[in-house]
Amino acid sequence: MTVSSRSGAGTALRRRSSAIAWIQGRLTAIDRSPTMIEAATRRNATYVEAGKAEFLHATLEDLDLADRRFDTIFAIRVGLFQREPERAQSLAARWLAPGGRSFASFDAPSRRRGA
Repeated sequence: MTVSSRSGAGTALRRRSSAIAWIQGRLTAIDRSPTMIEAATRRNATYVEAGKAEFLHATLEDLDLADRRFDTIFAIRVGLFQREPERAQSLAARWLAPGGRSFASFDAPSRRRGA
């Protein structure tokens, strides 16, 4: 799940780091995979060091962002949003700022040829 503290921006963890450059606020990206978090942090080190991005290892159910609120939340390939959309939206809603919006997109990962 990707959240942005300013409207209109967000990116999946696997997107190119150049996508972060057009974010006007701060990007917080969450993934349950430590491998994805390590790769995203490494790939986006410039933005992490500048305080423009952070990558957190957590599940949506266990995520603790305290009193932080976000204008935009993108959930990209977050299985819970497909399996239990109402529950997932309810979990994410606690981090939305007043007037904030959330967007969910789920498509099955493409399979490699010959796999």
